[in-house]
Amino acid sequence: MDAPAPLASYAADSTTSRGRRFAEPAPATRTEFQRDRDRIIHSAAFRRLEYKTQVFVNHEGDLFRTRLTHSIEVAQIARSIARNLRLNEDLVEAISLAHDLGHTPFGHAGQDALNTCMKEFGGFEHNLQSLRVVDALEQRYGAFDGLNLTFETREGILKHCAPANAARLGDIGRRFLDKTQPSLEAQLANLADEIAYNNHDIDDGLRSGLLTVEQLDEIDFYARHRCQAEAAFPGIGGRRAINETVRRMINALILDLIDTSRARIAQARPDSIDDVRAAAPLIAFSTSMSEEAAQLKRFLRQNLYRHYLVNRMTSKARRIVTELFQAFLDEPSLLPPDYQVAAGADRQQRQARQVADYIAGMTDRYAMREHRRLFMVDEI
Repeated sequence: MDAPAPLASYAADSTTSRGRRFAEPAPATRTEFQRDRDRIIHSAAFRRLEYKTQVFVNHEGDLFRTRLTHSIEVAQIARSIARNLRLNEDLVEAISLAHDLGHTPFGHAGQDALNTCMKEFGGFEHNLQSLRVVDALEQRYGAFDGLNLTFETREGILKHCAPANAARLGDIGRRFLDKTQPSLEAQLANLADEIAYNNHDIDDGLRSGLLTVEQLDEIDFYARHRCQAEAAFPGIGGRRAINETVRRMINALILDLIDTSRARIAQARPDSIDDVRAAAPLIAFSTSMSEEAAQLKRFLRQNLYRHYLVNRMTSKARRIVTELFQAFLDEPSLLPPDYQVAAGADRQQRQARQVADYIAGMTDRYAMREHRRLFMVDEI
């Protein structure tokens, strides 16, 4: 087996990390970024991703993606690309595994509903919630709240952030105000996420029967790779043909991202991670591939995410999240004791954030169970 190539000078290096919020002795048998990855995998929030929606609610089928399987697929794609670009595989894996830790139950429908509920209390952003999970909400260690991850992993988790929130976050939010870039590993994890969910949502859409191959053949990117699969394996059909097609689509996106990013890095000639932060984004698709990816997104939005059967579930999800939030805010005594806020200044503001934390941490099935307990007279 070939030894991995040495890190590029502009890659993130754990030995020169900007450190953790709380000082700790260096790990004896692993790097700082490996320690981050391991802490994420052992967290309660990571385990809960198994029962959080990607597109289809968990109970709708055993073979559909969940937030957990999606995160693992993102990490695999990101590590493969990082190796080719001589970036830090451990850091990109840690970011990929943690990027959805703050997602609500019921996917984007749950997030949108919770954001609406929190409008008067600072709103709700799932990327900011993911950071909140690793900075404060996990309770595994005696010395500090959260997981005490390195700056570089936390930076990558926070993919998006409103300026008002960024201003309150100190160093970790500074780049959103200064319009600078995160590490190449963070940029890569963001696009690996896009590769994974676009292609795997197609796979799940076909598996569910909500999408058809005939519909997808209207998308040149899909039709082209389906023809390649059929040419390579005459007579192929069914799930095998779908799997071969999606595999080729993912590979095409990965190769384009590697080639385009290499060219942009060569043109910018960064010599350090500081040069990366000061440059324009360097991890990117080509213009033509960006358009093909955008076409896929538009297709999925129109034909899968807005399918009437998906709309029925998202409507239920919004109702469940909204009614839970209002019930808990109106009567905090319904909450577990750890989420009840003591009297004092800004009590309602603090209580609303605790309610948001409680709901965001729920799995799909737990949210449905809590809703039944609160609103159905035959449930306890």
